[in-house]
Amino acid sequence: MKIAGLLLLLVASLGATAAALLPRTQQVTTVDPSFLHTTMRGDLTVAVTELGTLESSNNTEIKCRVRGNNTVTFVVESGTEAKAGELLVQLDTLAIEEEISNRTKFFHLAESQVARSGADVERAKIAVLEYSEGRFVSELAALQKNLAVAESRLLNAKNRLQHSEMLSRSEYASDLDLEEKEFTLSQAELTAKLSKTQIDVLKNFTKKEELIRLQGELSAAEATHKANVETALADKKRLERAQEELAFCTIRAERAGLVIYPTGEEWKDTPEIEEGATVRKDQTLLLMPDLAQMQVKVGVHESVVKRIQAGMTANVTLNRESIPAEVTFVASVAKPASWWTGNVVKYDAIVSLPSKVGMRPGMSAEVEIVMAKHEDVVVVPVAACIETQNGFACWVQQGFGAQRRSLDVGDSSNMFLWVRDGVNTGEQVILDPLANVPEAQEEAARIIENEDSIL
Repeated sequence: MKIAGLLLLLVASLGATAAALLPRTQQVTTVDPSFLHTTMRGDLTVAVTELGTLESSNNTEIKCRVRGNNTVTFVVESGTEAKAGELLVQLDTLAIEEEISNRTKFFHLAESQVARSGADVERAKIAVLEYSEGRFVSELAALQKNLAVAESRLLNAKNRLQHSEMLSRSEYASDLDLEEKEFTLSQAELTAKLSKTQIDVLKNFTKKEELIRLQGELSAAEATHKANVETALADKKRLERAQEELAFCTIRAERAGLVIYPTGEEWKDTPEIEEGATVRKDQTLLLMPDLAQMQVKVGVHESVVKRIQAGMTANVTLNRESIPAEVTFVASVAKPASWWTGNVVKYDAIVSLPSKVGMRPGMSAEVEIVMAKHEDVVVVPVAACIETQNGFACWVQQGFGAQRRSLDVGDSSNMFLWVRDGVNTGEQVILDPLANVPEAQEEAARIIENEDSIL
């Protein structure tokens, strides 16, 4: 009896151990068949979908070429098919017309100053030649003449003195007459010496001083003339620039084509170009897009931007028509997050489209960028899985109830998960387990409790 009891106890213990090792099941009283999904093998396409606006990658920009702030008095409607030479934008010309009037007056005054200063330069040049080749020569000749007369008188005075001295020795001349002749000689010597000094002063000092003065007046006249010429050129350039800007106030189409307004900031409700608006120089007023080179710029969330590269295929939906396209650019720097974007960080990506009739800038587009394709893999709906602390899990409908399965997942799309291990093809997984499986509800509650305890 004791042996039989021990055997019975051993069998019961083994049964309990086996029961513990078996997968846990949950008896589901009722599961709507619409909440069951049969797993199968298939192709999984992983893509990201964003909304964008169609635009041209090659736009002819029509810019404001007038300096300062200018008021728009006329602008063509966006979306107009303009003809070559057709008026597109008209800017206010009142201020420029007044400037042209003032600049014309200043230019004529500057020209009169140039003529006057030019005459002063020529007069100063003539004055230099007049002195060096005229007045100086005549003054030097006069002094040399005076010197010759003085030397002649000196020689005459010397001869008279010698004659008087000879007569005085013979007592034919008095001492008074001799003194008079000596005084005359002394006076003649002083006169001759003075004439030589005047010639030296004229050559060595007066000439240099006068030439320096005249050359200074010439340099001053030339400098004044150059300044007047520069002033006249500056006034002429200002006048020509004002006349040129007056022509720039009227903007016409250089070629035929579609005309659109440039895209404004996302937070603005009105276009920047309208009648009465103020525009500045080099501001883009209008665009003439090349309809044969169209693209869509979309913002890609920072969570997936690392997976997107130039050259990836994309599908663009325009007016319910799907068009194959290609990613041609992915920004390396994110757009600044702001309150009107919900502070969501996104990176610009450009998707280029093939040439197609009917595409126009501003059309809404849905862009699907294909990041990966997996062929012949087991896929499970995302709605059938929950994420736990140990990974993903789902519940498989068995004959005895719902069986929990831990999943080894790979890539995923918005609808399906690629399951490497955990379920087999042909098994039925329960959709929305949090609503249909009590065990899933309990596990979710435990996860929430653990998170609250950590906080």
